[in-house]
Amino acid sequence: MNLAYTQIRDFHHDTRVTSIAWSPDTSLATVPKMLRFCTAGGDRRIRLFTSDLKENDTVKTLEGHTDYINCVTFDPESGDQVASVSDDHTLRIWGKNGDQKLCFPLTSSGMSVCWHQEDISKVMAAEKNGIVRFYSLANQQPILSLDCNSGPLMAADWCFNNPLKVLAFSGSELLFFKTMNSSRATERKHVGNDGGKCAKLSLCNENLVACTGFLGGQVKVFHTKHSQPLLSVKVQVCNGLSWHYRLPIIAVGGDRKVHLWLVNNV
Repeated sequence: MNLAYTQIRDFHHDTRVTSIAWSPDTSLATVPKMLRFCTAGGDRRIRLFTSDLKENDTVKTLEGHTDYINCVTFDPESGDQVASVSDDHTLRIWGKNGDQKLCFPLTSSGMSVCWHQEDISKVMAAEKNGIVRFYSLANQQPILSLDCNSGPLMAADWCFNNPLKVLAFSGSELLFFKTMNSSRATERKHVGNDGGKCAKLSLCNENLVACTGFLGGQVKVFHTKHSQPLLSVKVQVCNGLSWHYRLPIIAVGGDRKVHLWLVNNV
């Protein structure tokens, strides 16, 4: 795949990055330009980066977690809120000024957190013990839970185009849930014996799922209706996973580089 790109900015990060997320108000088409993203660092802090790609670069530090932060994400509507989950067994909601608005206790390490794409008063948190819970921020309490009945759960995702569909990566299986039917998985797909590290549903096709494994830097892409993977490759170093917004393209972080694959035959 031929790809042309322009490096527009470097940002210094004081510590190892464990999670990164874009704000929905990021745009290079506005005047002034807006670049906004947040990171979770190995020092148990969240950093909010904002830049107009000229002279105004700001970094705001959010403190409160007492153990490693595994996932951060912006609310998809305005980006005024950030959700985070951590090994300290909490789900936390932060305001745009860096203030902690809510803190929900979890029963084990929080591995993934996602917002409802159409209702930002709802958040999903996935725990390492195999439980996926949905929370109402308005009522400040859990409203639904799913059980993988296996573990350890390393990642989960809430379908971008279909809020009734949830994906979990637990043990060596991809588990698919339909929340209107049951708290148990409606489909399971075995993806290997080395266990899972990350899994994401495609933003443009809810039947495509990408995952990375622990050993050997394995990257796989599956179609939920096919038994064989559409893509199966190995990279020496593998961390992070994301889909293109409109195209079946996945990106995975490597050793000082980003690997990109176009998924064909979808």
